[in-house]
Amino acid sequence: MRDFQVVPVVDVLGGRAVHAVGGDRARYRPVRSIIAAGDDPRELAGGFRDALGPSPLYLADLDAIAGRGRDLPLYRDLAAIATSLWVDAGAREADDLPPLLTIDGLRVVAGLETASGPDAIAAMLDLAGPDRLIVSLDLRDGRPITPTPDAWGRVEAAEVASRLVAIGVRRVILLDLARVGRGAGVGTFPLLESIACGHPEVQVIIGGGVASAADLIEARRRGASAALVASALHDGRIDRAALERINAPSRD
Repeated sequence: MRDFQVVPVVDVLGGRAVHAVGGDRARYRPVRSIIAAGDDPRELAGGFRDALGPSPLYLADLDAIAGRGRDLPLYRDLAAIATSLWVDAGAREADDLPPLLTIDGLRVVAGLETASGPDAIAAMLDLAGPDRLIVSLDLRDGRPITPTPDAWGRVEAAEVASRLVAIGVRRVILLDLARVGRGAGVGTFPLLESIACGHPEVQVIIGGGVASAADLIEARRRGASAALVASALHDGRIDRAALERINAPSRD
């Protein structure tokens, strides 16, 4: 069985790493972490590497998501630190991808929140390929977040997931923004299990609400390949030893 991965998250606003809570971006404040002394994203990425070992890194460029431009030099720096860099830069159409795809080791995260619709996702997939495109099924309290009401129609999260798989997406993040930074537990386990059981060819990553190693163990048991984690790494609830225990061979 492939090792379960913890993917550290860096949320960046105005060039600084911030603490994301509940998806209310206007209230995000500079991060405080045991991983690094300050809020410089590069230092934080290096701290994650030192604390957890080599791993992918997830970057949410909140300025880009809000349409205020992308920080390509930062992406290059972080891609040189992590084994791979997953970047949500607010891609709306396939035309947004070429500058990102020039960066070695970068994988584009296309968020349901910003991508204009299923046709845009399909075009991004054609351009980037299934290995370099990760689609984030963005949720708020279990409901899909879309840029316009008619982007996907009034459908449930499970229907969106099915349509993504039908398009050819092979890496999906289940991210409930309402749970981000709250430590209240993961709310997408039923959806995760449904996708993992029905589409074993799809890698499913969970995010939002991971509070402890127990959440990671449960995510792996239900079929997740990885989890996005921020707050529980910043305060030490999850560390390298916990990850090693999760991936230790079973004695049963």
